[in-house]
Amino acid sequence: MHTPSGMSLPVLPVVPAPFTAAPSAAHPSAGALGPYGSTAVLPPSDFLPGLESAAPADEDAGWLQDALLGPHSADIVRYLGLARSCGGPVLDLGCGAGRLAVPFARQGFHVEAVDRDAASLERLRAWGRRIGPQVSRLLVTTRADLAELRLRGSYRLALLAGTMISAVPPHARPGLLREIASHLEPGGALALDFTAHRLRGLSQDPRRTWAFQVPRFDGVEEWTVARQVFDLDDMSEHITYHSVRTGKLSTERVARDTRKWIVDPERLTAELHAAGLRVERRRRHRLDERTESVLLVCRADG
Repeated sequence: MHTPSGMSLPVLPVVPAPFTAAPSAAHPSAGALGPYGSTAVLPPSDFLPGLESAAPADEDAGWLQDALLGPHSADIVRYLGLARSCGGPVLDLGCGAGRLAVPFARQGFHVEAVDRDAASLERLRAWGRRIGPQVSRLLVTTRADLAELRLRGSYRLALLAGTMISAVPPHARPGLLREIASHLEPGGALALDFTAHRLRGLSQDPRRTWAFQVPRFDGVEEWTVARQVFDLDDMSEHITYHSVRTGKLSTERVARDTRKWIVDPERLTAELHAAGLRVERRRRHRLDERTESVLLVCRADG
């Protein structure tokens, strides 16, 4: 996921391999991590690839997931402003642990939160219960895969935030958009964001690498290297996260993967139109010379 985040993570430009030695207490060095072929090196930034299509492998994976697409992400304010103009109910698709759904409920919106991962939905519900009944009563959770989504309600605003559209296989995307459009109330909107790449740049440099420290508050130090590989033959990208967690008594090495799809903006616009949705607003934010983040707000035709 390429969502600019409101939280600043320390990002190190390195060219890593899977970990061969634990990083030092201060920071991992390129030597400690080892070389990895001709993988591209990116300059430090405050934006990192995300986990939108990877279910957490274990409870500790939540720390990494929150760091990459956490409760402080800058898009929450933008989407909340849209909800205030559209009204509720709100449909949060690919909600994860509730980074949007819970703040929306705190602002008084009824939210249906949809995700395929049961553990994430339980974290969302527990967060709502901790705040109190005034929030938890506004939250409804639904476990479903977006590629097979069947909705029951009607909504003023539907969200595919955190580049969730890129987690949906291209063959399933038109059906998902039609399903959403058919459940929008008159005047309702679909808002989604995605990362747009210059394909020529990807073909010239199909590998990118980040290293960063994962913010944790449980006494464990965790460093992660993210390796991103683009495949233009099937228009997909594959990210592998190699993490080292160092506690008082032991050091643990873990890896997890996510695969998502490269979104062609022209094809997506055509699919939205075929679903009966027109692009009312388009916002672009340049991330580097080859990549930009795109936000679309769409309204139902008629």
